[in-house]
Amino acid sequence: MQKLMKQVWWVMLIGGIASVLFGIMALAWPGLTLLVLAIFFAASVFVDGIFALVGAFKNRDQANWWLVLLFGILGVAAGGYAMLQPEAAALALLLIVAAYAILSGITLVVAGWKLRAEITGEWLLILAGIVSVIFGILLIAMPGPGLLSLVWLVAVWAIATGVLRIIFAFKARNFVQKVGAKVAGMAS
Repeated sequence: MQKLMKQVWWVMLIGGIASVLFGIMALAWPGLTLLVLAIFFAASVFVDGIFALVGAFKNRDQANWWLVLLFGILGVAAGGYAMLQPEAAALALLLIVAAYAILSGITLVVAGWKLRAEITGEWLLILAGIVSVIFGILLIAMPGPGLLSLVWLVAVWAIATGVLRIIFAFKARNFVQKVGAKVAGMAS
């Protein structure tokens, strides 16, 4: 482990710096960041559609292969359209996040309700579910601020994890130096 840390501490440092820089740029240019996220989302849907088409044609002899074909056509069409209309991709991304927040929130509320007789603190699970549902509804009700919030969340996440990776990189470097000094001291 010491040898690995000695060789890769700087990788964590560079990755952390890149993450912090990305987060700062995302905060400075939220519109551009949203556009890039939307295009990457659209491209991933498009590529997924292409691979579904390939898979469908390779497996034409299988039952229900046409379902995969239909999925592929939908992915290529939706992804292609979204790449030409990034605003549509951004809205689709927002709606997916909103739907996930609402559905996972409902699941948390139901789980908390069912667990109320078995554990204490189940209200935290219920509260987390309610907050998630409210968040999802707010995203749908106010998509403009919701999209901006999404960019800010990504930016803050990138900065926070980047700073932690930078701190870890220096701690790993110092650990390697301290262990090396101890080993040298023990050998003499």
